[in-house]
Amino acid sequence: MAASARLPCAGLRSLRRLLLGRPSHPGRLPARGLRAGVCLQQQEEFTSLEEKPQFPGASAEFVDKLEFIQPNVISGIPIYRVMDRQGQITNPSEDPQLPQEQVLKFYKSMTLLNTMDRILYESQRQGRISFYMTNYGEEGTHVGSAAALSDTDLVFGQYREAGVLMHRGYPLDLFMAQCYGNASDTGKGRQMPVHYGCKDLHFVTISSPLATQIPQAVGSAYAIKRENTDRIVICYFGEGAASEGDAHAGFNFAATLECPIIFFCRNNGYAISTPTSEQYRGDGIAARGPGYGIQSIRVDGNDVFAVYNATREARRRAVAENQPFLIEAMTYRIGHHSTSDDSSAYRSVDEVNYWDKQDHPISRLRHYMVGRGWWDEDQEKTWRKKSRKRVMEAFEEAERKLKPSPQFLFSDVYCEMPWHIQKQQESLERHLKQYGEHYPLGQYEK
Repeated sequence: MAASARLPCAGLRSLRRLLLGRPSHPGRLPARGLRAGVCLQQQEEFTSLEEKPQFPGASAEFVDKLEFIQPNVISGIPIYRVMDRQGQITNPSEDPQLPQEQVLKFYKSMTLLNTMDRILYESQRQGRISFYMTNYGEEGTHVGSAAALSDTDLVFGQYREAGVLMHRGYPLDLFMAQCYGNASDTGKGRQMPVHYGCKDLHFVTISSPLATQIPQAVGSAYAIKRENTDRIVICYFGEGAASEGDAHAGFNFAATLECPIIFFCRNNGYAISTPTSEQYRGDGIAARGPGYGIQSIRVDGNDVFAVYNATREARRRAVAENQPFLIEAMTYRIGHHSTSDDSSAYRSVDEVNYWDKQDHPISRLRHYMVGRGWWDEDQEKTWRKKSRKRVMEAFEEAERKLKPSPQFLFSDVYCEMPWHIQKQQESLERHLKQYGEHYPLGQYEK
């Protein structure tokens, strides 16, 4: 008979001993009334599984001492890394042993992203585009994770994952077209800058509301699980987004529905101007995983190999076991949160310079390649010059492109145009014809 089936009898026996004042163990003097209950609580040891707690909501032991669990009951979750700040492998058994060609691709993706960021940031400052967000200091989290995924894995980004898309082969001219909202933009200028998306590369279009992509990603992962395909979903977000209710809902659904998903948290120290010390009191974001039943790890986000190893193993197990995984990548946001932010108002220049000069993911990987004899100063200069030329060519082409015609703004949205949209479309066309000298049609694509 199962232990749960014997529970009522065991409970009755304990209650009978308590009410009759019989000793619960041979040789022990009987205790009466309430004192018998106290005696049982303090002295009786559980001698079989049936006498342990059998509540359906948790698995635990009974204790007879009143004590609250302290938030610092264990030391901080360790940070997994493969190489130190000088690019030296700390444990040879953890070296992913990637070929030279792949490591060079890592480096070129990271530095090309850095170059694009600098040019587009200056473009916004000159009034050429309306908005931009740089990825300075977080390039290792992008490339290391992207390289560990399958090309068909579905990506839900937040707004600082341009390197993931770049490593998957998204061309520079489409990055520029999206930021400029010109006629080549696949979104037809309907999104604000840096809200990229690409169906062919399985990268879901970024949306502005914070953390809404987290439960959406879990739903997609559940659908993939039902399809029984060799795919997963990876969902990126910052530690600030982890404070949103959508994050908690997403974690719980992923765990209870056993979805093949990787939650990838970029903990870069700041949620816009709010430092982590004011965001939460617990041990970061990785500490939340066990509470939801999610296997979790914290990695050095400035170590591209550590990010790669952790993501690769999480992906393997997510596919094999249909389980969610949480990766917290510890990094630092060197740039402003966006072009609408001035980070000097809430952090010191010395703090930013330390991370930029002493612990940058690009310089760390460069040290590794130089140590292997795969890179030198001449190659560095040549590549920097070449990458800047590529970015500038795409930049100049984007500036020459016309804007998408407003006449076709909703042409690919509806199978049948709703009457109210049709009415707005007709009104717009009349407006453009009447005030063409103020809104010249020449600036739009015909």
